[in-house]
Amino acid sequence: MTAELNVGVIGCGGHAQSHFAMIKAEPRMKLVAIAEIDETRRNKAKADHQPQFAFADYRDLLDKTQLDVVYVVTLAGHLLPIIQECLGRNIHTSIEKAPGYTAAETRQMVAAAHASKAKAIVSFNRRYMPEILAVRQLAQARGGATQVAANYHKPASGMVPPDRQSVVPPELTSDAIHHVDLIRWMAGRTQAEARVATELYAHTWRGAGVPAPHHNAVIKFDDHTHGVMMSHFGVGYRIQSAEVHAEAMSAYLDLTSKPQVTLYLDGSLVDTPLDLDAVGGPNFNETRHFVDCILNDSQPWSTIDDAVKTMDLCEAIVAGHQGRL
Repeated sequence: MTAELNVGVIGCGGHAQSHFAMIKAEPRMKLVAIAEIDETRRNKAKADHQPQFAFADYRDLLDKTQLDVVYVVTLAGHLLPIIQECLGRNIHTSIEKAPGYTAAETRQMVAAAHASKAKAIVSFNRRYMPEILAVRQLAQARGGATQVAANYHKPASGMVPPDRQSVVPPELTSDAIHHVDLIRWMAGRTQAEARVATELYAHTWRGAGVPAPHHNAVIKFDDHTHGVMMSHFGVGYRIQSAEVHAEAMSAYLDLTSKPQVTLYLDGSLVDTPLDLDAVGGPNFNETRHFVDCILNDSQPWSTIDDAVKTMDLCEAIVAGHQGRL
């Protein structure tokens, strides 16, 4: 199929590279333009990805090209005015996580999305990993998850540098938000549902040596499902993992690099591979889903409306909330 959607990317740093790869692999998209304020990054992105146009100012990208979709991949504190501008021009918009510096900013994006004719998707990419979707489907077939757990740990090098703290929120919100959202997503009962937290018992503290953030949280959702989130920075290594337990089912997911799943059903280890074809195939991702939504006029699984609930939960964990939400 020839390209149907002209695409622009605003922000060409490290996080943008996975988006560039997904755009390149999507036959229904054509990369037309990039915008990057840093000249070195802009020149490298132009050489690596060969857009037709490259701009220093994102406003020039919006004014001088005809785009169907824009990926906004900037620091969280810079997102809001760009998102408002893109949606105000009725351009379908992909929003990098965290979707704003605060949940209050996310709510302003919700208002912009409601006033727009375009669609908006938040880049919670765990929701679209085929292995996660396959495990989630198995849990739903057994009545849904009863317990979900997630770990998101990084060494001190993964902490937010002091000179960026004015534009990057605390580590749990800017980074470990992926797994806070994953807990909500894995607890969902239907294809597009993420559960809403109703109670939270969080413990937050700083390390005695390296003042790194540490978070433990027990979450109760608006059904019988519970979740446990652990996120510790300043530790020994980057570790990302999750567990999903349902009736006579336990799945352990290693998400540190390429996803690996250990699955137990009815008391026995399952040796057969997960059925990834049933959830879109091994190459399914958020960009393919977003294109499907745009062309079929359906809503993405990670809407900006739902992202507010994840942002609220992150901020409550960071605050050490205890009790009903």
